[in-house]
Amino acid sequence: MPELPEVETIARGLSSRVMGDVIESVWLGSKPEPLKSPAVEIVRTLESRRITAVRRVGKHIVFDLELADGVGRAPSPARRRHKTRSLPSPKKAAGGGARPTQESSAQWIVHLGMTGRMVVCEADSETAKHTHLVAKLASGRELRFVDPRRFGRLSVAHGFEAGGSEPLEVQLDHFVSLFHGRKTPIKSALLNQKLLRGVGNIYADESLFRAGIRPRRRAASLTRDDLRRLYPAVQEVLREAIALGGSSVSDYVDADGEEGFFQLQHRVYGREGEPCLVCRTPIKRVVIAGRSSHYCPKCQK
Repeated sequence: MPELPEVETIARGLSSRVMGDVIESVWLGSKPEPLKSPAVEIVRTLESRRITAVRRVGKHIVFDLELADGVGRAPSPARRRHKTRSLPSPKKAAGGGARPTQESSAQWIVHLGMTGRMVVCEADSETAKHTHLVAKLASGRELRFVDPRRFGRLSVAHGFEAGGSEPLEVQLDHFVSLFHGRKTPIKSALLNQKLLRGVGNIYADESLFRAGIRPRRRAASLTRDDLRRLYPAVQEVLREAIALGGSSVSDYVDADGEEGFFQLQHRVYGREGEPCLVCRTPIKRVVIAGRSSHYCPKCQK
């Protein structure tokens, strides 16, 4: 699943390519799983909206939208043709030239799940299998959501807010307070999106290694000094990963279809049995709350 650095990379790439463009019409596929909001609500909210920003909130990509000029006009013939394009099993609730809602601003929220991708392409390019949304843009291009496993989610909102603290913005004292008294392993606490939003398996393992903390230690057992080491470790790992375009360990690619490079810098994640890059002790793998965790038994206490 894409984590904070991957989602940040994708959001930045999308921002550079579609910000300022207008969504003219929307096609939705027939599979219900990706739709967290009703199909008709997604269409009404997206159509005739200008994309004013694309940003990351936790593991979500958020498109900020505003009403474009000419709202309320009848759909053009081009829009009608787009509604009935030859794609597998279109969702009927999404068609009909639904008029956009009249709120001045809205958000389109995309969660990529395990295998979701946002693709910007020319309108005549081949439509990939497992395409669940096609947004036709005024520039003549299309923005498509593709997700083979259908764990991704599409929704709309008017005033979207996410829980948890932003790990790249949280202050030290608040960071310390998030884990105070918690009896869960520190690895599980780092993955709790209600505490810190965006941190996932890869970056929790890498942060704990840099801080010298074993993933199974109870969060409540960590001293203030432990947390003072973990705080910058989390931020450093995330910033380095963003700079390298994220980690491509499965099917992750950025908005341009390019792989990230931070996987080449992993010190523990995915390196079970390999020597620690610091002390040469073999890296161990354990399962904590159903999630694989990697650590060095010598460097991490």
